[in-house]
Amino acid sequence: MRPWRHLVAGVAAWLGMLLAGSPAVAHPLSFTPAQGAYDIAFVFPGAPANPGIRMLELHRAADGSVSGWVTSDWYGRMPMQQIVVTPTLLSFDLRNLNTPGVPIRHWRAQVRGQNVTLDGGIWDSTVALTGHRATAAERTALTFHETTLPALGTLAPDGLALTPPMGWSSWNKFADKIDDATIRAIADAMVSTGLRDAGYTYVNIDDGWQGVRGADGQIRPNAKFPDMKALADYVHARGLKFGLYSSPGPRTCAGYEGSYGHVRQDAQTFADWGVDYLKYDLCSGEYFYADADTVQRSYYEMGAALRATGRPIVYSLCEYGRFRVGSWGRAVGGHLWRTTGDITDDYATMARIGFEKNGNPSDAGPGEWNDPDMLEIGNGGMSEAAYRSHMTLWAMSAAPLMMGHDVRTTSAAAKRLLEDRAVIAIDQDARGVQGKPVRKQGTSEIWLKPLAGGAYAIAVFNRADAPVTLTLRPADIGLDSFTAMRDVWKGGALDPQVSTFTVPANDVVLLHVRG
Repeated sequence: MRPWRHLVAGVAAWLGMLLAGSPAVAHPLSFTPAQGAYDIAFVFPGAPANPGIRMLELHRAADGSVSGWVTSDWYGRMPMQQIVVTPTLLSFDLRNLNTPGVPIRHWRAQVRGQNVTLDGGIWDSTVALTGHRATAAERTALTFHETTLPALGTLAPDGLALTPPMGWSSWNKFADKIDDATIRAIADAMVSTGLRDAGYTYVNIDDGWQGVRGADGQIRPNAKFPDMKALADYVHARGLKFGLYSSPGPRTCAGYEGSYGHVRQDAQTFADWGVDYLKYDLCSGEYFYADADTVQRSYYEMGAALRATGRPIVYSLCEYGRFRVGSWGRAVGGHLWRTTGDITDDYATMARIGFEKNGNPSDAGPGEWNDPDMLEIGNGGMSEAAYRSHMTLWAMSAAPLMMGHDVRTTSAAAKRLLEDRAVIAIDQDARGVQGKPVRKQGTSEIWLKPLAGGAYAIAVFNRADAPVTLTLRPADIGLDSFTAMRDVWKGGALDPQVSTFTVPANDVVLLHVRG
């Protein structure tokens, strides 16, 4: 080729790149790329999974008004507020989650040559990302598809959970570090320890079992659970029932696949696997369903879907007691509903939840239970006295009894507390009354729970760090006298005319009395 032909070819290539917008001649990015209306997007490859920020979109209408969104794997398409835009700097606010006193978080996006940096935060996550202008294909792939909730309906009682459910859940001990072999071993231990025969029948896998969805949209378990149906069959063969966990949001609390957009499909999958219990945890759904109406409709959606499968499945609502869930939980198909945030294995948290956040007793009864969260007995963070108060408080509250320790290594002390049939009988009493305090005196509380057959359970709690002496009066529970009295934990009859008790620190005296 002659030299002038090289020159012509080079000029032609340069013109081709110019017309095609080649990176060789690319201009710096801008948040105002043209006059009039525009619609642009930026993507952030490699962003951390939580909160999974994938795309920023900015739109200017013909009238000059500007709107924008940030797309997250967890929270979907989050609309910007208080937008201020210049060619190189975009600032805006996003509605925040779960941080008291911080209803919004401030964000900034800045042009840096051919890249965009994005800084902000949501809930407990801090975001600092670098991205680029989105191609049409990237934008299509990352567009979040919102779903529509059904109208709120009412589901009639179905006869399940006529007494508070009892069993075991994986979260308190294992979090999401669970697998098929562990669940099988727990089921075996439920039998060998006698805890199954004491009434603990559910083996519930909490967060962490989920894999990805297939092309058909069906949820698959992850590699740690190769065959969920076979696992359910194993649990059932041991005289136990099988439970799972999901969320109405795109992600569960631990970041696994939620049921958003696949509620009916997931309900049917759970039924096909042989699930007997579903815990439905709001988690990332908080961003989508943030008021009473949408929260109720989201829980109704799954309640109706579970009913439509035809399989009896106990439905546990976990939305942390918001919007007085006890007043509507039954109507959306729920059998139990959390009244609080998560419990932890310490006396202060357990006592605060059990004494102060245990729901309205009028909302509880056969088939509908306030749930102050799982038991911590056996996990080692409290004294035996504190664990005795824990078990007593849950039994007096007619609360679900879901163990949360490693059943395979249950200590003798934990086993005594968990399998005490007289205490369990108070929790499981057919009358289904949730007990409540009838007298408070400093750090001491006296609780009453009427029982079927006319008897009463009375608990004398000491929340202090030193022993206290209290006198129980028949008038405390509306009686003229006691005719019979038994110490439930110690198992012996007491003189009903002598009702003064010295209660050790963080401990309780539990009584079965007749008037």
